[in-house]
Amino acid sequence: MLRLIVSSHGKLAVELVESSYMIFGRQDGVSALEFDLDEDLNDIREKYRTVLAGVPEDDQVLFMCDLFGGSPFNGAKALVDENPERYGLIGGVNLAMLVESYVLRQSGRPLGEVVSILEETGRYGIRHYEAGDDIDDGC
Repeated sequence: MLRLIVSSHGKLAVELVESSYMIFGRQDGVSALEFDLDEDLNDIREKYRTVLAGVPEDDQVLFMCDLFGGSPFNGAKALVDENPERYGLIGGVNLAMLVESYVLRQSGRPLGEVVSILEETGRYGIRHYEAGDDIDDGC
């Protein structure tokens, strides 16, 4: 199974995961971690290790962080560097990307392919509307 750890500065990760459940339903194997103003990189790494302690050895994990190069990202980067076959890492998580990850994690695709698709999904989810555009407004 592909596990997801969504992490952010402050409460963004928790709220993003809750919002995704409104669209796709509750999901197993998804964790949301928030990092507070008074925490440092060691605190972040310890939070990751605590979550990972409950993940079966044969499961892969995708870290989805709020900001490429931010502290939550950098804390996960060290873990990915240690075991790139098991761990993946994306910065700039958004709601479109997170919801798509729920579909992709069940597809059996390799982790690297999932990451590439999610990057494209995240970019595609950032668009603007112009009057008269034909869109599906079913949400």
